[in-house]
Amino acid sequence: MPTSKQSSSNQAINQSSTQLINAHFSSPIELNNSPTAQPETVNPNHVFGTVAIIGRPNVGKSSLLNALLGEHLSITSAKPQTTRHRILGVVTQANFQIAFADTPGFQTQHTGAMNQVMNRTVTQSITGVEAAVLVLEAGRYGLADKQVFALLPPDLPLIVAINKTDKADNIHELLPFVQRLSEQLPATAYVPVSAKKNHGLTPLLEAIAAQLPIAPRQFDEDTLTDRNERFLAAERIREKLFRLVGDEIPFGCAVEIEKWEDEIAKDKQGKPTGIGLKRIFAAVWVEREGHKMIVLGNKGERMKRIATESRQDLEQLLNCKIYLEVWVKVRTNWRENSSSLKSLGIEESM
Repeated sequence: MPTSKQSSSNQAINQSSTQLINAHFSSPIELNNSPTAQPETVNPNHVFGTVAIIGRPNVGKSSLLNALLGEHLSITSAKPQTTRHRILGVVTQANFQIAFADTPGFQTQHTGAMNQVMNRTVTQSITGVEAAVLVLEAGRYGLADKQVFALLPPDLPLIVAINKTDKADNIHELLPFVQRLSEQLPATAYVPVSAKKNHGLTPLLEAIAAQLPIAPRQFDEDTLTDRNERFLAAERIREKLFRLVGDEIPFGCAVEIEKWEDEIAKDKQGKPTGIGLKRIFAAVWVEREGHKMIVLGNKGERMKRIATESRQDLEQLLNCKIYLEVWVKVRTNWRENSSSLKSLGIEESM
């Protein structure tokens, strides 16, 4: 039975959640891989913190990070377990800077070597952070969600982001759900959001910033992520694999950048144009010869489309010309081989 103090706290949270739900229903990239501490800050109330985004597979964690950043940083697809690495995305505003750590979906059904590594990434990501955002799907709080919640230290500030609210017809579907959550899942705030529609992002950022300590920025204002261009290129290619290949094959696929060359593009006469050119040579690893043929497609047409769409995305992301070659190679049972995981950067994603 809740104490009177807990009841008043829940009442305040429910009132705040009701206001957020009412409001919810009424309505060029530059990369820098090294954090740079700022010696001074104009705003004495400026806050900074690292915040882990956690949740079961396929609740929209990466989509939410991209919506908060206003950039397509973390790859997404309709298939669960698209994210394999911890990816840091930095949101900078006048009063706060938040370094979000996007994590893989915590896996409770499969226990292979790669899934174990991904689960370890999740547990390590919530160590040393100032707060956590638990992403739930609107109307659903099941066993898998509870298992993720159980990973959190009891004293870590928690904000619950109720995602996919664009699928809810009206306010009356969300209010009872938030009421039940407040009784089962203690948190500082319950914020309805839609990563797909960009709804509820400002209240979510405000709820997170309220839990962070006063501190200056730790990254330059124009920093988007701590990941380098090679990593982002491999991820964009893998995203196309998830989206353009069948349901089973992508989980047995990995992408490795084997060679990377930076130069200046030339015109038809061979004169430098002053426009940057990156030559990227990538390998798509699959586990079986039959999978290789599926990825290639009829006369290589599927692989051609994957490479073309990846190149177009990378030209927009990196703001330069891209020459991209992609080869498909077989590496049997790479997901169960620790040395293969390390060579692909999965063991070193922290």
